[in-house]
Amino acid sequence: MADCRKCWIRARKRYATWDRANSLFFFLTWIFLWFLFLPVNSYAKEWVKAKWVADGDTIVLENGDLIRYIGIDAPEIDHKTNMAEPYGIIARELNKKLVLSENLHLVFDQRQQDRYGRRLAYVFLESGIFVNQVLIENGYAIYLYHKANLKYQDVLLKKQQEAMTSKRGVWKNWREKAERYIGNINSKRFHIPACPYGKKTVPKNIVLFESAWDAFWQGYSPCGQCLNIGEFTSHDP
Repeated sequence: MADCRKCWIRARKRYATWDRANSLFFFLTWIFLWFLFLPVNSYAKEWVKAKWVADGDTIVLENGDLIRYIGIDAPEIDHKTNMAEPYGIIARELNKKLVLSENLHLVFDQRQQDRYGRRLAYVFLESGIFVNQVLIENGYAIYLYHKANLKYQDVLLKKQQEAMTSKRGVWKNWREKAERYIGNINSKRFHIPACPYGKKTVPKNIVLFESAWDAFWQGYSPCGQCLNIGEFTSHDP
């Protein structure tokens, strides 16, 4: 009789252990399936709208926030003191066509604000279109390196190289005189030899380019003080 009672107790313990294990299994399975089939729009993805397009790489949201696109630099449009750079107006028009009246999703990186107070973001449409990429692959923006924001650097640089090879946008009517340029490995900017900013480059960070084209191909961009994209391309077609 005592042996039977011991067998019954052992059986109940095994059943209790099995029951707990199965309960945990079914609970975890339910959680997995819930996340698997949850509609994409059910995630906490924030959608915003642009009310104004400043230029090819900057927009203003309906809430007033200024958004500067990460990883690209579009030619400047006309300002009070500066004339528009080649393709600046076309870049702005393409940006308008892409973002106005669309739901936009902003993706941020390590550095989320620039020195002017603008929020730095990669911009995606509800359809999945990557706005930063579209501008650069059409040749209406150049790749702009920043060491803190590298999430999509490989994609953007590759698209620039494709635009260069296909002679699209600013790369279409390329012109430059023979000149050597000083590149800074750390900042990924390049300068003319006489540029005071270029002269401040630490020797170990110096790389020399035989042409601006080579510098752009390797992901360097003009310093902005001694050079800009307008130095190398003809005016809008």
